[in-house]
Amino acid sequence: MSRLRGLGILVAVILPSFMTALDNTIVTVAFPHIQEELTLSDPGLKWVAAMYPLAFSSFLLLGGRCADSRGRRPTLLWGISLFTVSSLLCGLSTSGPALIACRGLQGVGAALITPASLAVLSHDLLPRARNTGVSALTAALSTALACGPVISGLITEHLGWTWLFAINVPLGVLSLLVAVAAIPQSSPRDGAADAVREAPRSTVPLPTLAMACLFFGGFAYCLIEGPRFGFTAMRIVVPGMMALICATAVVVTVSSDRNAPLVELLRRRAFAGGIVTQLLWGLGVTGVFFFTSQFLQNVLDFSPTFAGLALTPVASALLVTAVLVPRMSRRWGDDRVSAGGLLLVALGLLLVARGSAAGGFADLLPGLTAIGIGSAMAVPLTTRALESAPVHTSGMAAGLFSATREASGVLGIAVVGVIVTYGQHAAAATGADADGAFLAGYQAGLCTAAVLVAIGAPVALCGLRRPRPRTGV
Repeated sequence: MSRLRGLGILVAVILPSFMTALDNTIVTVAFPHIQEELTLSDPGLKWVAAMYPLAFSSFLLLGGRCADSRGRRPTLLWGISLFTVSSLLCGLSTSGPALIACRGLQGVGAALITPASLAVLSHDLLPRARNTGVSALTAALSTALACGPVISGLITEHLGWTWLFAINVPLGVLSLLVAVAAIPQSSPRDGAADAVREAPRSTVPLPTLAMACLFFGGFAYCLIEGPRFGFTAMRIVVPGMMALICATAVVVTVSSDRNAPLVELLRRRAFAGGIVTQLLWGLGVTGVFFFTSQFLQNVLDFSPTFAGLALTPVASALLVTAVLVPRMSRRWGDDRVSAGGLLLVALGLLLVARGSAAGGFADLLPGLTAIGIGSAMAVPLTTRALESAPVHTSGMAAGLFSATREASGVLGIAVVGVIVTYGQHAAAATGADADGAFLAGYQAGLCTAAVLVAIGAPVALCGLRRPRPRTGV
């Protein structure tokens, strides 16, 4: 393979991955403007935020299945095409339902891109180039995380929120052209025997995936719409019961085969502990960031640009600390570092709650920095969990972990949103003005998020602890 061909494959993987990661953060600062321009209710705005990670997490395992059965190159091309077209439609949307539907299509496209791009990285690059490829991909994803809020603020303030989606179109077209030119056609017989032999061991049946998606979507619907209609209303109770039935069916189906790969994964303490801690971290942090953007602009009257800059301490602290985490893990162990990181994130959330009452950026800075440092320290839980997976389930483990990360974002917006809404209504009932009521709800949401993240600390200590080597007698 020529160096030019290898570079082309690397660009074909990094560009769409960067695009999907950027879309996860770039809309954050624009939410108040989207709500105002499209006259969205609070639940409608939550759906705009939640639909992308909801579709992403729901279809991620299916995307991995497509990459294995239909080929990594076609799956990647389908994903890029769908993501690009849906991004264009998002920018052209003139109503809330249209934007929500197009955000869902974006999530499906991202769910095809992620596993296919990782498969291309693993199989179409020469072994000596794969480490470089992984490092470059990690750097691109970190850059998307750090730059997302700033780019969002600048574009929203000076061009309008629709351009946040329009910039994906040239990126998507370029990604598609590079992928078509650089990624080789794989033979249908490449690894066919292995794929057939491993299919029952490495994939989840489609009916089980469908029921899991229905459960997750129904559960999110109940949490997002419950505060508006009441949790005892029939339009909430019926979807809730259906979601419960789907969840029960998934549990029964999966647990009936004790040799199923999913059961084998969840029996491993490190993997199960990593999944739980990842879920708790996402529940707390992602939900808070959705409301922090509104707090900065609607209550503190920050401009979109300054609101984006105000969120950069989290990403900056995360990137700086991440360099030190491997050394910390070697010295104190993955379990202690991850647990300490989760406690630091919880402390940061409480500091933001305290600083929000003062109403200045300097008052929020210590808490935001602590969240970034703690989040970086929690990274070993991902590494440790994936290392614990058997080789024949490594693809499923990566897909399940990624799906959990995205799902935790949806649940974070929904769960923390319930607390914020009820706190806001309670404060308004006592005579607080609109800003004061939102501040009360926001602080209640921050405290709830801190508790959820802190619960993950003992889980990390228990789940990620490495067994002590036996000594001879």
